Amino acid sequence: MAETVADRLLTRMREWGVEQVFGYPGDGINGIVAAFGEAGDQPRFVQARHEEMAAFQAVGYAKFSGRQGVCLATSGPGAIHLLNGLYDAKLDHVPVVAIVGQTARAAMGGHYQQEVDLQALFKDVASEYLAEVNVPEQLPNAVDRAFRTAMARRAPTALIIPADVQELEYSAPEHVFRQVPSGPPDTPSSVVVPSNEQLEAAASVLNAGSRVAILVGQGARGAADEVMQVAETTGAGVAKALLGKDVLSDDLPYVTGSIGLLGTRASYELMRDCDTLLIVGSSFPYTQFLPDFGQARAVQIDLDGRMAGMRYPTEVNLVGDAGATLRALIPLLRPVTDRSWRALVESAVADWWETVERQAMVDAQPVNPMRIVHELSLRIPDDAIVTADSGSSTNWYARLLRMRGAMRGSLSGTLATMGAGVPYAIGAKFAHPDRPVVALVGDGAMQMNGLAELMTITRYQDRWTDKRLVVCVFHNNDLNQVTWELRAMGGAPKFEESQTLPDIDYAAAARCFGVGGVSVSSPDELGDAWDRALTADGPVLLDVRCDPEVPPIPPHATFEQVKETTEALLKGDPNAWRVLVQGVKAKAQEFVPGRH
Repeated sequence: MAETVADRLLTRMREWGVEQVFGYPGDGINGIVAAFGEAGDQPRFVQARHEEMAAFQAVGYAKFSGRQGVCLATSGPGAIHLLNGLYDAKLDHVPVVAIVGQTARAAMGGHYQQEVDLQALFKDVASEYLAEVNVPEQLPNAVDRAFRTAMARRAPTALIIPADVQELEYSAPEHVFRQVPSGPPDTPSSVVVPSNEQLEAAASVLNAGSRVAILVGQGARGAADEVMQVAETTGAGVAKALLGKDVLSDDLPYVTGSIGLLGTRASYELMRDCDTLLIVGSSFPYTQFLPDFGQARAVQIDLDGRMAGMRYPTEVNLVGDAGATLRALIPLLRPVTDRSWRALVESAVADWWETVERQAMVDAQPVNPMRIVHELSLRIPDDAIVTADSGSSTNWYARLLRMRGAMRGSLSGTLATMGAGVPYAIGAKFAHPDRPVVALVGDGAMQMNGLAELMTITRYQDRWTDKRLVVCVFHNNDLNQVTWELRAMGGAPKFEESQTLPDIDYAAAARCFGVGGVSVSSPDELGDAWDRALTADGPVLLDVRCDPEVPPIPPHATFEQVKETTEALLKGDPNAWRVLVQGVKAKAQEFVPGRH
């Protein structure tokens, strides 16, 4: 039987080391779906419940494996559904290859069913590389460029393959005019290091500082040892952008935790009081949480020169690999003997962890959402992977989950889209089938798409050597993050018609889908529930009924600001009095006697 274009596509993906493709079938990709059957499901076809979820699963897989994620969708509506996940990949710099069908070539331009201008549709999201394969000889070069570009640019790429082309007999490109061959699948790698002159300039800035702060993002993930060495040499404290939360252990006494609105007070104070800033692999955008302009001299290290100096007026920009650049920089740094700045940083860190523990133990109705993550943090295995969704629960992930050991964690950091938590977790399980995974998800995101993906978890759990996948639902019947944004940013009371969610039993729903379900309605039940879920022999959903009126207080908010904001809501918010009480109780924990 002759090899088709679709057959050759799967062969080439196997040569690229692709082990699974996250997708959903449709007649625009029938040729490719048939090829999976002929190939004995190698690579594996992982069927999501929706193409958007397939894209998120590919993003989660790529984030936690360090390899390209691959997603597949049919023409028209299937391709459109991929967009949100692909934009998530684009904004978080994640290598994902999207393969989409298209109507047959003879029907193009004929207003045919499901015909969409896919070149226009993907032009922005796949701006690094987008190609339509219209003849068999075009395939290998297009596939190779899509995979190479995705890795080299840390970006999504897309291939459009019309339905009739998929079924054509494959013929390789020849050594003739206007045919383009391609080399063997590989990802060329090189280590970029700045010049000695640039390194010396950066060292001069850092050596002149007496209160050094370091901000790390996901670009520093492979340079943890080097960051720690720089911090020890300079006496610096280290704050983490949210996508870099898993770069360094939170057990290190000088690691101040997350930065920004969702960050810690220790990180806020680190940036407020430093005189020198080193940014490593981060494009954290909220400059109001960085030092005031003119306050600190700054150095930035980033592999992508386009990001240099984009967020803060840096004095020296080092374009290079984070680990290699820091290794070259370290011998030029002068060890700091005065450790008073470090002592202040470590005191602020210790105080922060004591404060959030007290805040987590504040009574709420029925469960304080902060305590959910606090109790998890006490129990989570050192090799666990944590995915977080977008919502008020993200605050508690950012502030209370202590990273340690080999733990990994991520979320939709820049797009901040709802609905990524559960499909990320599925992608993580395919990336690391031998590690436990925990997804922290609000009930809004769970209703949006998480419930359906429980079926995907049930279907594929037997492919994972460690079957533990815990989905924790923050069940408060409120689109809580938006509710707080309305209150804090607009001074508007909660508008119940838009904010209140239907109440359902998530644990019971999970059991219907074949996932273990545990309901929690009291703080005293939380510890045991986490213990059961983290030692189970299969996937478990924790349905925790928690209080929507526990405020995610920004790290820079004063006691008076919290009180004044809440009092303003007395004009019409249906839960204003409870908001006031919970806000005052939470903020009061920062003023408990005995602070460092």
